[in-house]
Amino acid sequence: MSRSALVLLSCGLIAAAGCDDDEAETPTPDAMAEAEADMAPEPEPDMAPEPEPDMGPGPGEPLSLTILHVNDHHSHVVPDRFGFDVSGLDLTATADEDGAPLGEVEVPYGGYPMLVTLFAQLEAAHDNVLKLHAGDAITGTLFYTLFAGEADAAVMNRICFDAFALGNHEFDDGDTGLATFLDFLADDPCGTPVLAANVSPGPDSPLADGYLAPYVIEDVAGQRVGIIGVDIAGKTMNSSNPDPGTTLLDETETSQRYIDELTGMGVDKIVLLTHYTYANDLELAAALTGVDVIVGGDSHSLLGGDDVALLGSPAGPYPTEVTNADGEPVCVVQAWEYAHLMGELHVDFDAEGVVTACAGSPRVPVDPAGLTYTFVDGEGEESDRPLDGADAEAVIGALTAMPAYVAVAPDAETVATLEGFQGQVDELSMQVIGTVAEDLCLERWPGQQRSALCDPAATYERGGDISNQVAKAFLTVTPTADIAIQNAGGVRVDVAAGEHTIADAYTLLPFSNTLWTLEMTGEEIVAVLEDALSNTLDADGSTGSYPYASGLRFHVDASAAFGDRISNVEINPRVAGEWAAIDPAAMYTVVTNDFIAGGQDGYATFGAIVAEGLYLDTFTEYAQGWVDYVTAFGGTPIEPLPVEEFSTQRYIGRDGCDHSMSADCEGW
Repeated sequence: MSRSALVLLSCGLIAAAGCDDDEAETPTPDAMAEAEADMAPEPEPDMAPEPEPDMGPGPGEPLSLTILHVNDHHSHVVPDRFGFDVSGLDLTATADEDGAPLGEVEVPYGGYPMLVTLFAQLEAAHDNVLKLHAGDAITGTLFYTLFAGEADAAVMNRICFDAFALGNHEFDDGDTGLATFLDFLADDPCGTPVLAANVSPGPDSPLADGYLAPYVIEDVAGQRVGIIGVDIAGKTMNSSNPDPGTTLLDETETSQRYIDELTGMGVDKIVLLTHYTYANDLELAAALTGVDVIVGGDSHSLLGGDDVALLGSPAGPYPTEVTNADGEPVCVVQAWEYAHLMGELHVDFDAEGVVTACAGSPRVPVDPAGLTYTFVDGEGEESDRPLDGADAEAVIGALTAMPAYVAVAPDAETVATLEGFQGQVDELSMQVIGTVAEDLCLERWPGQQRSALCDPAATYERGGDISNQVAKAFLTVTPTADIAIQNAGGVRVDVAAGEHTIADAYTLLPFSNTLWTLEMTGEEIVAVLEDALSNTLDADGSTGSYPYASGLRFHVDASAAFGDRISNVEINPRVAGEWAAIDPAAMYTVVTNDFIAGGQDGYATFGAIVAEGLYLDTFTEYAQGWVDYVTAFGGTPIEPLPVEEFSTQRYIGRDGCDHSMSADCEGW
């Protein structure tokens, strides 16, 4: 939808929307009224004023609003694939030369070329549409590693979002890296407003120069809808890299402040565009007055029913309906991750601006022209074959019979845009550096079930093996170190069995970190482990702070109090000898990434040691460290680590359930 005069009145807030003001300022109610009066046409003398155009429902009338939204695409701009069970469809294509029936077909889904088409179709099909992005647009694939957000901005501008809220990963390369991305985003007539009500840039931050606004007001059919952007504060400060002096304010207090400001202007329809996790959004809704809709991100929550269960385990219904502190309805939504789908939310307001109904569904775009299946020839060789004709129609028909799935053709202009970036990505992606013998599973906390590749039982007892393997890689490429410690959140994906490429390495470890060594006592090492657990358990920080290690192993009791959660700590320097109890007074050299070495992600003891200057920068880029480790195998497949090398040897969850003793502990 086009932006109206009401949106332009908040121009002082939105440099990214094509405004000339150098500094952001919030429009006051008086200024708003005065500006509206100035813009009203004066009737000519002795002439009756022209009749007002029909703008649809006006203030004080009911309104139906459609919100199309995404979040957490993390530089995943191209389609992915999922396996769809076709065993009951009686397809004519067979799995082998003997005529075995097909059991599964690979379906391309998501990605910006299909999302652009889907946004356009649904925008055309509905009145009163807002298009929103709830943050974490960047970091996660080679499209960001190579292009610093340029590719992400290019495809986002094909959709032309009405608002984009910052996420914590927008700060991974500091305020300057974020400003670079936002410059790419602003270099387009679309002019998407960038919202961050609780972000306070430092005086020397480039973001202080008008990049951010707390909110935007949209004119929707003659009525004003306020959209406020909120980023997750603690996680961003502790687990990302905002510049010194840049701070994030309390999410609830900031939200209420700007809700009150907008309602004071007479804006009675309030949308919070948050990057704050699904669980936090539900608590936020209950704590606030005046909020109507929360469109969120950060937790990568898949919402919906049985139809989306093909893709993962839904965390709740879409939409989730709760009540605010006024006792009025609030619609809460999120749209999973990695541009896999978009959310389509329909909200009805009464004449007082109170929500009377919210409905909708996730919408998963699928490409009918890209279906494939695996065929085994008479020699036992596998190949991928296209599925077309009546078989393809049957598969798409079965999928689209479920509300969440929509057959769309990729947008040709977006495909062409990405082709300009894809060549460089492909060139780098083709360089094979080694092989992996078995799937290496991703996990943060044991029992959290984050792996997209492995059965939950594989990571239930001791956590993810890929994070342990990454820690061993850092220890291996740092000959001066005794042990390595790595935060779980710095390791981003499972590693599948088979050939392993440079692209795989940079997808696994996508951040711009280097390896540092720190001189520490055994007592300080134990304190680091306690710090890491506390960041999640006590400070509501990222679950990515969970510690993985090499040459170091321990027991964890997440149900205990701070200081008593880590026990039975043993050390085996460089994994070259025998395991023995750590000596609290002995000095050890620890290698880790510079991010947590600086005290981020809750690793306060690391930060204190660095502040004393007791560290060295090895200048080894951490993804390159993994590349060197894999290459050193010389083609010998990388095997999962033996159980005795896993850093978590025993885990008791927050509920006191011992994962080593019971197979049915719930959660972590």
